[in-house]
Amino acid sequence: MPGGRLTQQERQQIALGLVDDLAYAEIARRLGRPTSTVTREVMRNGGPTAYRADLAHRATEQRAQRRRKPAPRKTPPTRLPHGRDAEEVRRYEEEFTTVLMGSGAPRMMARVMVCLYTTDAGSLTAAELVQRLQVSPASVSKAIAFLEEQGLVRRERDERRRERYIVDDDVWYQSMLASARSTAQLVVVARQGVGVLGPGTPAAARLENIARFVDFVTESLIRAAEQARDILYAKPAGTEPEDSAGTGPEAPQ
Repeated sequence: MPGGRLTQQERQQIALGLVDDLAYAEIARRLGRPTSTVTREVMRNGGPTAYRADLAHRATEQRAQRRRKPAPRKTPPTRLPHGRDAEEVRRYEEEFTTVLMGSGAPRMMARVMVCLYTTDAGSLTAAELVQRLQVSPASVSKAIAFLEEQGLVRRERDERRRERYIVDDDVWYQSMLASARSTAQLVVVARQGVGVLGPGTPAAARLENIARFVDFVTESLIRAAEQARDILYAKPAGTEPEDSAGTGPEAPQ
């Protein structure tokens, strides 16, 4: 039928027409097909000198099979606990990730942190992180190793012997102390430079000023963290226990 798919017999007639050096327009007229159909058929399958009807028909069938994809299954909308809006949560997680990246965290590490912090339980297994973030287990493992090194995540085994990654109330405090201790190394190095470059020289004076500044800021940060530590354990008014939400297990976001 004109306009439908070419049959194997029509392809054989095209091949015979090419052998007889007929123009595409003449072959199309004999088939009752548009010239463009014949031209496209020949050029897609080897050109006028290499066209073979059987190979062209087989190639067309294979292309048709590749295009036949099963209809996507309809999945129910994600149901989040506490009546949260899934799209709003997704946008917030993206913004939170962007802020953490701006503070120096690599993207995957930031995504893992956000995932843990926006989970009511404050802990997830590696498999749960892979499912939520749609990344490879290796990516999660690398991110967790980095976060543990920074003191931002800890791990423990649950009753099913699964390893869980946890962010708890004390993580930010411990991380801030670790950061302060790391920064304090700059004070030591700067003051070593004073001795090397000679006290009283402009370069030594510059390094001494850096050491004093960093030392003051570091000590202030440690004192502030110790004074404010209790804030990390405060429970906001109206906070519901995790098992009283009545919404079942938390769905992946």
